[in-house]
Amino acid sequence: MARALHLLRGIPLLPLRVRSASTPALVFFPSLLRPSLFCTAIDPSHPHENAPATTATAAAAENTGAYTAKDTPQYCRSDNPDYRCWKDREAEIHKDIEPITFLTKDILHSNRYMDGERLTAEDEKAVVERLLAYHPHSEDKIGCGIDSIMVDRHPQFRNSRCLFVVRTDGGWIDFSYQKCLRAYIREKYPSHAERFIREHFKRS
Repeated sequence: MARALHLLRGIPLLPLRVRSASTPALVFFPSLLRPSLFCTAIDPSHPHENAPATTATAAAAENTGAYTAKDTPQYCRSDNPDYRCWKDREAEIHKDIEPITFLTKDILHSNRYMDGERLTAEDEKAVVERLLAYHPHSEDKIGCGIDSIMVDRHPQFRNSRCLFVVRTDGGWIDFSYQKCLRAYIREKYPSHAERFIREHFKRS
C-alpha cells in the first residue's frame, strides 16, 4: 500500500470533470494544449526565468507602458509637490503672455487691419516692447531703425499674414511673434520654459 502511494506521487494530477448520468467524462490534458495558454509556464530559454517576480513585473510594465496604481509616475499625481509647482508656474506663464498673444492674433486674424496697413501707435508700442524686443535676431530685424510695424501677407505662404518691421530706410522684413514669445519665456522662466513651450507651442 505504501509503495502504491509512493508511485502515485510521481504521477501529475489531471483535472477531471465528474461524469453525471447524462454527461460523458471530460479529461483535460495540458500537454496537448498550446504552452502560450498557460501564463505560469516557464520557458527554459527565457533570459529572465530566474528573475524575481517583482523584477519581471517591473520589466513587463516598462516594456508595455502599463503601470499599476503603486507604480504610477510621481509627476502625474496631483498631490505631488513638483507637479503642483509646475501647474502653478504654467498658469502664471499663461496669465503673463495672454494679453500680448490675444492682441497679436487679433491683429493678424481679424478685420481690424488690411494687408499692408500700419499698426496704430498703441498696438505698435505693445508689439515692439512685448514681442520684437525679445526676438532672437531683433537687432538684424530692426536694422537702421524702426519706422513702423505693419501687417501683411507672408512672402512665402501667401495664405498667412504676419508682422513686418518697416525700417527708416524704407526696407521691411517679417518676424515671427511665436519666436519672440518663446525667447521671452526662456528668459523670464528658465526652469519651466522648455516644458511649457513643448506642451503649448506648435513645432516650427
